[in-house]
Amino acid sequence: MQTLLTLGVDYRYGGKSPESGFDCSGFVQWVFAQRGMALPREVRQQYQVGDDIDSDDVRPGDLVFFNTRRMPFSHVGIYLGGNRFVHAPARGREVEVADLGN
Repeated sequence: MQTLLTLGVDYRYGGKSPESGFDCSGFVQWVFAQRGMALPREVRQQYQVGDDIDSDDVRPGDLVFFNTRRMPFSHVGIYLGGNRFVHAPARGREVEVADLGN
């Protein structure tokens, strides 16, 4: 799975490749591109692609969106299952697997 190859890649605002680093939406866009699926670049635009689902119906590969800066859709990750997701979290951190409860 491509996402596992990116664990530990540095966060970089505006980053969109393993070589340059990733921000959250650049990471999601890159992972989906590896599977031949085009997604827009920004979180808000990514949110507008696809269908809303209930949080009880989330499946591996679904995008999960968060309000992290008092703005709707300010962060995105990819659901892995077992209440875990992979994302590029913030400056000073790296692509990681995290628990949805955090």
